[in-house]
Amino acid sequence: MGDEVLLDAGAVSRCRRRVHLEHDPAMREVPLPPPDPTTQQRIEDATAHREAIAGQLAEAAGPEATWVHIPRVLPAAERVQRTEAAFEDKADYIWGALFPADPVGHRRGGVDLLVRTEDGYVPVLVVRHRITDRGQGASTTALTDLDPAHRRPDEARKVRSQPRDQLRLAHLRRILQTHGKAEPGRAVGGVIGLDADVVVWHDLTAGTWPGGRTALDEYDARFADRIAVATAAATGAEPLAEPSRVLECRRCPFWPTCEVALTEARDVSLVVRGEDAGELRRAGVSTVDQLAALDPAAEPPSMNWTGGTFTDAIMLGRAWLAELTVVRRTPEVRVPRADVEVDVDMESFGDSGAYLWGTWLSGVDLGVPRGYRAFVTWEPLPTADEARSFAEFWTWFTDLRERTHAAGLTFRAYCYNALAENRWLFGSAERFGEYPGIPAKAAIQSFVDSDEWVDLFRSVTDQFLCSRGKGLKVIAPVAGFTWRDPEAGGEASMRWYRDAVGMDGAVPDETQRTRLLRYNEDDVLATRALREWMTARANAEVPYMLDL
Repeated sequence: MGDEVLLDAGAVSRCRRRVHLEHDPAMREVPLPPPDPTTQQRIEDATAHREAIAGQLAEAAGPEATWVHIPRVLPAAERVQRTEAAFEDKADYIWGALFPADPVGHRRGGVDLLVRTEDGYVPVLVVRHRITDRGQGASTTALTDLDPAHRRPDEARKVRSQPRDQLRLAHLRRILQTHGKAEPGRAVGGVIGLDADVVVWHDLTAGTWPGGRTALDEYDARFADRIAVATAAATGAEPLAEPSRVLECRRCPFWPTCEVALTEARDVSLVVRGEDAGELRRAGVSTVDQLAALDPAAEPPSMNWTGGTFTDAIMLGRAWLAELTVVRRTPEVRVPRADVEVDVDMESFGDSGAYLWGTWLSGVDLGVPRGYRAFVTWEPLPTADEARSFAEFWTWFTDLRERTHAAGLTFRAYCYNALAENRWLFGSAERFGEYPGIPAKAAIQSFVDSDEWVDLFRSVTDQFLCSRGKGLKVIAPVAGFTWRDPEAGGEASMRWYRDAVGMDGAVPDETQRTRLLRYNEDDVLATRALREWMTARANAEVPYMLDL
């Protein structure tokens, strides 16, 4: 193996083809797209979060503890030198450590925090996502208690699945072992999340992964594979990872390169999800043309199929060849309708909360103003004012349902992909349960389980095959809808939100607030346009899949 191949912790979670391209000498001459502003902003937010946590932890450690802070802005060589000096001094805490490259083990990397125990060091990550949910069983200590020996089962929290965190900790464990600095007892690592309320400790030797594997087992297997992929790329050997479209492609800087190759090859992954595309290739079906030519009535090849039906896959191939965004998978498209209808769209800012609930009321006049109405807080998230805006939304929403029922009429509310709205419906009830007007979780559950809550994403999934994705921004234009803002999208709205609320000490931008409200209004109008199109025109305008 070439000594030039060094992998960081992220390699074990990245696409194998991306690892190949990162180490392919030929790719050094290929210009990559400029950094995405939203991604850059996430990096800056994560940095600010880490530094805020570092300040809290250093203060809590007290003057008797040795706290070494190694700034990340320093040159790598100086960071490594300071890290080694901190090890030599047996510092109690090392913030921002960077390890020397390990050409034998092919590892490189750094860590947010190292905590010294009696016999070595354990790693602690500081991340900007949530790491627990309500429940019980997570192994935690208080935020300022960084001693893993004090960890206890938490009666109020359960671990939220974040596999990358555990794989990063496993990578750091192996590096610490290489340098003789690992705590020799049971392999553990800590994580401090967005809420910064506790440290969650992971036992890297517990068999909690599929098949009873440990995090270290999973990491070792993945790392060996990625080393083989990277080495083949670096030495010009036969590639061990060919391009295939997967979910990660949406944000990968190498996607333009892969997209050209996949399109030229008419690769089957352009229409079939990544895992199933691999199964099709193993069955000898590598192109969209080959897939589309199969007989949907024939017995499918033996394979581990994870997506929709095999017939659907064939029809997706035919739709792609016919340049159709959607085709009907049912003879007749139906959408549940009601006398009083409300379209709902929620806007959130990452894991920080939901700042806007937008609605569009239509149907029978109940004496409530129809059209668009927004329930919003412009205080930067997280904020207690989120409770107020959500309570106002739920109060209005409940009153509308009660008026409808009292009038002997039917009611339905519509959203596109209820996973997002449901997350913050339940999340708001859990976080702000003591605030006046916040519903009990049981009330949310009763509504979500009723036929008055219609997820149009599910309706689209059940009744259409979508050859270019099922996002609202893809499907609504088929119904003839267009957004007024040419930059409309979830990623762009994150940037607008930062300006709208004046994050990072800036003056709040009123024009961006207006822009967000217009964007949200268009989202609810798109949902309305889609369901009306499905009711009135889709059967005539969209071909039935068996007619292709």
